[in-house]
Amino acid sequence: MRDDLEALLRVTLVPGVGPLSQQKLLQAFNGPQGVLRARTADVQRVVEPEVAAALARGADPALVTRTLEWAGRPDRHVVVMGDAQYPEALMQVDVPPTMLYAIGDPAWLSKPAFAIVGSRNATRHGLEDAQEFSRALAQVGLTIVSGLAHGVDAAAHRGALDAAGSTVAVMGTGPDRIYPRANAALATDIAERGCLVTEFPLGTHAAALNFPRRNRLISGLAKAVLVVQAAEESGSLITARYAAEQGRDVFAIPGSIHSPLSKGCHKLIKEGAKLVDGVDDILSELGLATTDRRLTRARAPADPLLEAMGLDPVTLDELIARVGAGPASVAAQLSALEIEGRVSVLPGGRFQAAL
Repeated sequence: MRDDLEALLRVTLVPGVGPLSQQKLLQAFNGPQGVLRARTADVQRVVEPEVAAALARGADPALVTRTLEWAGRPDRHVVVMGDAQYPEALMQVDVPPTMLYAIGDPAWLSKPAFAIVGSRNATRHGLEDAQEFSRALAQVGLTIVSGLAHGVDAAAHRGALDAAGSTVAVMGTGPDRIYPRANAALATDIAERGCLVTEFPLGTHAAALNFPRRNRLISGLAKAVLVVQAAEESGSLITARYAAEQGRDVFAIPGSIHSPLSKGCHKLIKEGAKLVDGVDDILSELGLATTDRRLTRARAPADPLLEAMGLDPVTLDELIARVGAGPASVAAQLSALEIEGRVSVLPGGRFQAAL
């Protein structure tokens, strides 16, 4: 078994030999041992000359050794296409990875799953929505898939864990590089009760080009994707596009027309995503049992000034008139709410609740 894995790593860890080339070679030469024995001239009949040249140079022996040592530790797994543990859902993505590196229980990769994604800079209510939707969906038996990022992703993972459910974090780094580091404790919890998974080899640092590749796996593992908050150029929209291409349902939570974090969701809804204002919208669409209580976006803020403010931008004078308090008192309350991140200051002397 170790010899087979070592041979496969010597093929898949070669820089410049991507998943599509790997799979062509493995099929043409009946597995990794055959690829390694093949003459360069024969390899060139299957893949481009530069790929054949890279294969002839070979993989870094030290990386192969480190990966074998990593895979020998408890709860560390290399899941190869064709294995029983390889998730069938990923065979529907564009160029599925030849192998996955998993920490935790890779069986969760094949369970019925739902993806929740959104902004790294989500508002307080966006984080609450992500966590509450995740908790409710986990309670009906769905594994929650997300990307371990700050903001909505982390809230979605926590919601599933709070519900004593399972969650899968798809990483854009190697399995030995938790990113962001601030989510290291969360990653440990996920590994204990779900699975961390990546297609990137050991030592791969966070890089901008990795995350679109990561996103296609987030959507690929799931029945559907919910976008909670997203700016117009958000990476979450990439995940949603992959989901649509893969035949998955796409859901989006609408928000204030004045909020930049609503623009991405509104764009998705215009393009055909299903508008969601409660978890039952999702459950009924998926043909699952509805919950006893309905989750809605509308939440009455506990602060009276926020209640008076509502959802739309207002001026200081308008707020003073609504609450009937003095200018100094209202200004002091606004300053406190701004420091707490519950109010945003807009151009033109206007204020808006940070929804």
